[in-house]
This record gives sequence, C-alpha cells and structure tokens, in this order.
Amino acid sequence: MKKFAIALGMVAFVSLLIPAAGAAEPDVSKLPAAADRPIAFEKDIKPIFEASCAECHGPKRQKSKYRLDDPEIAVKGGSSGEAAIIPGTPEKSVLLLQAAGLIKDMEMPPVENRDRFPQLTPEQLGLIRAWIAQGAKFE
Repeated sequence: MKKFAIALGMVAFVSLLIPAAGAAEPDVSKLPAAADRPIAFEKDIKPIFEASCAECHGPKRQKSKYRLDDPEIAVKGGSSGEAAIIPGTPEKSVLLLQAAGLIKDMEMPPVENRDRFPQLTPEQLGLIRAWIAQGAKFE
C-alpha cells in the first residue's frame, strides 16, 4: 500500500511539471521587434530591471526564488525550474514572454501591481529582446 501511495504521489508531481494538453503556446508574433543596435546590460537593461522588477526579484526579496541581480539565477530561473533566459533565443525566454504579458496569469509585473510597476513599454521589451538575442551578457 505504501509503494502505491508513493507511486501515486510521483504521478501527481510529474503531472504538475508537464503542461496541460492543449495549453496555448505564447503568441510570439505579438512581441515587439528587437532593438536594432548593440545592447549593453548596464546602460540599457539594468535600469529596466531596477525600476520594474527588483522590488520583487532583487537583493531584498526573491519571489519564486527568482532574482535579476544575480546573473546565474536570472538565467537559470527560480522555483519553477524552467530557464528564464535562453541566451540567443528570446522567443523561448520566459522572462521576455512574461514581461510582454504573453503567458496568461503570469504577466510581469503582475497585473494587480501595475499601479506601482507599469507594464513595460514596447521599446523596453524590444531592448530586452535584443539583449537576449545578443547573448544576454551581464557586463
């Protein structure tokens, strides 16, 4: 009986990791175009992260065990276990997809906090998209 319970628990756990059948893939055609210039993390990206993300994903607080001030964790992702940034592939980078509001119920900043942290502009999203496409380097 104990083995059955453990097996049942494993099935339930694994089912949480597998996307539901028919779950919609984010429509990446809705992403703003990438900026068409070289992007520098310190000048272009860090200010966006500090203004819009750091309060919940920075040195003082790490919702979902995710932080953008630590390059290794920023790329690797938080408690979901899914890579947040895939250097060279912005269209598959959860960070960009959430920031663009393309993952339902996982929009970043959260919709309920938009009074304090507005949704990123198309220009900001274009900078992040270009930065990831260019390798997501943290200088």
